[in-house]
Amino acid sequence: MDHNSFAHMAITALLVASLPLSAVWISRDTNKYRKLVWIAVFLTFDLIVFGAFTRLTDSGLGCPDWPGCYGEANPFIAHEQIRAAESLMPTGPVTMMKAWIEMIHRYLAMGIGVLIVAMMGVAWWRSTGRGRAGAGAGMARRIPPGYPTFLFFFILLQGAFGAWTVTQKLQPIFVTGHLVLGMSLLALLAWFGGSEDQLHAPLPRAAGSQLARLRRIRLLAALSGVVLLAQLALGAWVSSNYATLACSEFPKCGGAWMPQMDFEHGFHLWRELGKTAAGHYLPFAALTAIHWVHRNFAAVVVVVLGATAWQAWRVDGLGKHARWMAAVLALQALTGVATIYFNFPLAIAVVHNAGAAALVLLLTMINYRAKYLAAPAYQ
Repeated sequence: MDHNSFAHMAITALLVASLPLSAVWISRDTNKYRKLVWIAVFLTFDLIVFGAFTRLTDSGLGCPDWPGCYGEANPFIAHEQIRAAESLMPTGPVTMMKAWIEMIHRYLAMGIGVLIVAMMGVAWWRSTGRGRAGAGAGMARRIPPGYPTFLFFFILLQGAFGAWTVTQKLQPIFVTGHLVLGMSLLALLAWFGGSEDQLHAPLPRAAGSQLARLRRIRLLAALSGVVLLAQLALGAWVSSNYATLACSEFPKCGGAWMPQMDFEHGFHLWRELGKTAAGHYLPFAALTAIHWVHRNFAAVVVVVLGATAWQAWRVDGLGKHARWMAAVLALQALTGVATIYFNFPLAIAVVHNAGAAALVLLLTMINYRAKYLAAPAYQ
């Protein structure tokens, strides 16, 4: 990719970020930094959903190089190369539509990167004291730069996995890592947003009888985070191996509760897409194993996250998030089953991915708020 194309992509990233940055700048909100963080959360959620759409429409290799498209900044300029590839393989991974889907995904990711750079820059600027001189109320406070700096390096890692996803031709371990890191970035930004909310409108500290219950909720919420992370990785492994329809009925699979499965090949992490580690075609029993594990572990997710929502349901400061989490959890179960019954329709599959991101967001907020509310017990 030449310098001009790279410069064009950088300008595109700045243009994508200019709209949310302008919204922050003209906002009447006295805490513009908090607004910037939550806009980044919103766009990261959108990026995850659009990333699911990109993956589910087989557009991950719509531009088979990185960061541009055939070395160009956008598919308009790479029109000739894209049409040539499409004419050779009309049903292949490269079409004009898929190229645009893939590049829009990259542009949005770069725009979020610009927002995180802005967070980091503002934090470091204010840490020197110069950024606070003459600022109005709500703008003069010091922001510890450590967390936004960590977010900056985290999104670089996420970008590296995005590049490897393309350059390694959708190798499942990189696709899975890219999705899990995207969900993790959403959680990290939401946690940061929670800390900004506390400065804007602090929650009342818990006292007396509620503290014991909050300890239970914190333990359950932490366990829920581990369980949800495992299920996200399993779901990403299903999607990256195209194992969604390996079981085409529910609750049984292939007419049996325990169908023929090949765990060794199915869960061998380092291998090409559709191949075993030895380079042979992946047996269908391996896809069945991948699907079956994700499907059955969903029961663990429902029990653990459901228990967390139940415990937090009537706790001040947690109840609204708990009720939303219970609703999304039910929706996840329904869309998971509907994906099988309706033979993997795109809209339902995208909603299923969006539900997973919503669970990450809600569970992160419950974890943060429970930690804050229970703080007196640890002082």
